[in-house]
Amino acid sequence: MLGVTCGASPIPFNLIGFTVEPLSAEFGWSRTEIILPATIYGLIASLMAPVFGWLADRYGVRRVALSSVFAFAVALSAVALTPAANTPDTLYFYYGLWVVIGLVGIGSTPVTWSRAVNLWFFKHRGLALGILLMGTSLAALFVPKLAVWAIAQFGWRTMFAIMALLPLLVALPVAWLYFREPRPEERPQALLNSDGRLAGMTLGKAMRGYRFYVMWISISIVAGCYSGAFINMPAILMDDGMSAQSAASIMGVLGLGIFAGRVITGVLLDRFWQGFVAFPLLCLPAITCLILLGGDVTFMLASLAAFFLGFAAGAEADLIAYLAGRYYGMAHYGKIYGMLYMPFGIASALSSILYAYVRDVTGSYDPVLFVAIFGFVGGGAMLLLLGRYPNSFDDDAAQLPVSST
Repeated sequence: MLGVTCGASPIPFNLIGFTVEPLSAEFGWSRTEIILPATIYGLIASLMAPVFGWLADRYGVRRVALSSVFAFAVALSAVALTPAANTPDTLYFYYGLWVVIGLVGIGSTPVTWSRAVNLWFFKHRGLALGILLMGTSLAALFVPKLAVWAIAQFGWRTMFAIMALLPLLVALPVAWLYFREPRPEERPQALLNSDGRLAGMTLGKAMRGYRFYVMWISISIVAGCYSGAFINMPAILMDDGMSAQSAASIMGVLGLGIFAGRVITGVLLDRFWQGFVAFPLLCLPAITCLILLGGDVTFMLASLAAFFLGFAAGAEADLIAYLAGRYYGMAHYGKIYGMLYMPFGIASALSSILYAYVRDVTGSYDPVLFVAIFGFVGGGAMLLLLGRYPNSFDDDAAQLPVSST
């Protein structure tokens, strides 16, 4: 969980919204230009996800994750070296640093860590994944406040250096000392085939089935609607007249929503078929968008909107890891999860810049928030089409009842 908390999944997205004002003041960059690194990072990381998934399958999670945590810390701290000169080269240098973060950081995310959790658990896999992914909730609770404090006290450059200490001095030592994958004899029998090896589909076989593309489209739609709202939430709230401190507090409430979404979704997935869990939970952020439409939102309403958005975010992240393991097994989990993470990352990356672009062009986030209402409902409904979990990966026709786990 600490690896996820201090990894490249939550930290960049939780801090970049608070760089809008200082970067705009120093360089005169537009919101679109300032938020673009989230898109750059997300696209690069998404394309690298299947590669790191394959590496985790081939060489083990420990080697891949620890190396990526260290590299992420170094790359994040390097953002502090952005030149002070207000020239186009400075902007390109800044973007280049985010390319590096995307290239090296994805191995410090659930793409790798979730493989280890799936290898330890089967019966209570949903809850275990929920606890693992609570790391993003913890990050949302303190990273925004830490970012605001660091920027106010030391400036935005030093803020990046301070944030880099989280993976370097917290996640890396703890994981080095205490993290390991289960030995073959420690793996749950339900994960193994008749000869004792991990059971599961190959990536090629998974991609030949309709479920893979239903997941791809659903993940893309929901992630595309969610990520832009999440990353731009501080700017949306400050447009409504809230202070940076109030926006940071509301982002903390969003983190509580992610926390609740992780745990509750995990427990529900262990008891009920995923479609009965996913659809209603992924409709919650549609209410968020309705609340935020039109501006003039009170602190309490904004907090409720943030909680619903966070809850659904927690649910979706749980679902990707859970669905990959339940529908495709563990033999090639890293590659398959990496491929399912790809649309999540790409849509998230494009979404952040789309929200900012709509704001720059129209002067409001309302048009994109209105469209997102339908995206959340439609994307969640698609998961109802996945059908029952496979009972055997040797016989695709063998199925468990819908309510079985």
